[in-house]
Amino acid sequence: MHLKPYLLEVPRLLRLCGPIMVAQVAQTSMSFVDTVMAGQVSATDLAAVAVATSFWLPLILLVQGVIMALTPIISQLNGARRQSEVASAVHQGFWLTILVTLPAMLVLYYSPLALHWMHVDPLLAEKTAGYLHAILWGMPAYAFYQVLRNFSEGLSYTLPTMVIGFIGLMVNVPVNYVLIHGKFGLPELGVVGCGYASALVFWVMLIGMIIYTRRSPLLRPFKVVSRISPPNWPQIGRLFRLGFPIAMAIFCEVTLFTVVALLLAPLGTEIVAGHQIAINFSGIIFMIPLSLGMALTIRVGHSLGENQADRARRISIVGIVFGCTVALITALATISGRYWIGGLYTDNREVLELAASLLLLASLYQISDSAQVIAAAALRGYKDTQTIFYITFVSFWLCGLPIGLVLGMTDWLVPPMGPHGFWVGFLIGLSIAAGSLIWRLRVIYARVEHNRRANLPLVDGM
Repeated sequence: MHLKPYLLEVPRLLRLCGPIMVAQVAQTSMSFVDTVMAGQVSATDLAAVAVATSFWLPLILLVQGVIMALTPIISQLNGARRQSEVASAVHQGFWLTILVTLPAMLVLYYSPLALHWMHVDPLLAEKTAGYLHAILWGMPAYAFYQVLRNFSEGLSYTLPTMVIGFIGLMVNVPVNYVLIHGKFGLPELGVVGCGYASALVFWVMLIGMIIYTRRSPLLRPFKVVSRISPPNWPQIGRLFRLGFPIAMAIFCEVTLFTVVALLLAPLGTEIVAGHQIAINFSGIIFMIPLSLGMALTIRVGHSLGENQADRARRISIVGIVFGCTVALITALATISGRYWIGGLYTDNREVLELAASLLLLASLYQISDSAQVIAAAALRGYKDTQTIFYITFVSFWLCGLPIGLVLGMTDWLVPPMGPHGFWVGFLIGLSIAAGSLIWRLRVIYARVEHNRRANLPLVDGM
């Protein structure tokens, strides 16, 4: 095997990945800012962000996951020189977004009822409900922004994502401060102010992306926002069938963390706060393999559109190996800096000790997490989305969560480990997912090679 073609793919992936990663870090930093600024108010406000995030994040990612099908579709159309079909695909993405966002908003509105059924502390429940009802107003803007983002990234144009992400972060910090502490004559809202600030930021990002799309020399010719095609139900159905498994895979992974946060809620505010610190920091680190995976989906889809099956295979292999190497570095950094990291969030000694011990476990699963998210991204490039859902569901819900429950909440195998037991379950579930998704990629490589030799379409829809 000649290494040079593989090594040449690294800078190409990085050039595409760089702006995406900056944008993802900026977007995740908004959650980081919410967590840190709420933690400055009180441990209860910090816990409210944790519990509220456990409700709204899975729902918004479920909507986002459906729309993520646009990226491989547009990248393959672009690679196949079928640019005239791009605008129609984006417009159907808008219609599909409306169909999935409205029920998601309804679910989010009533989700705080679950806190009363779980007998969560009344003050914590009140603050959590206020945050959720505030951020609800930004959900439509976030969803439509993702459509335009996938359109731009599918064309391998990732700069707008970075620019708009920075704008959102720059708006988020001062607005958070003003609403949390009640400056300029506004009421002091505490953690609820974080929710309103996030909603406002989502609208700012959408407006910014619309302006960028209308004025960019690269995006303007497609006229995706100057005129909208009517609904094409067969096309919407195909988009939904491709995107729904992606959404469910993301939903299964995120709700694993959601369920754990809810299970830990009755154990006390300090436990929830320590768990939230570890989850929040892990989410920031996760942006590295996630961004690399997004770039991988674009590159694989574009290569398949050009009927370059060997290059698509090479790109996916390089992405997984490079991502795991970076994950090893971030894991070592997390281990050495775990107390400093926890200190950024809180000065509560009990919360800090718990967070530091959980960050040790988080460092261990970063390699498996990187491998599974990048392998799943490669499979999205091949439009093999249903398998991602099946593997994710089995790995996380039938393996990771039951193991976490047994270790964390029972004495069946060891004395109850509390949050540490659940994090061991995370590690096991992610490792199973990583191995299974890489195995599936090998199957897809063989199938694509067979189709190429038989002069058949490399993947469905091409």
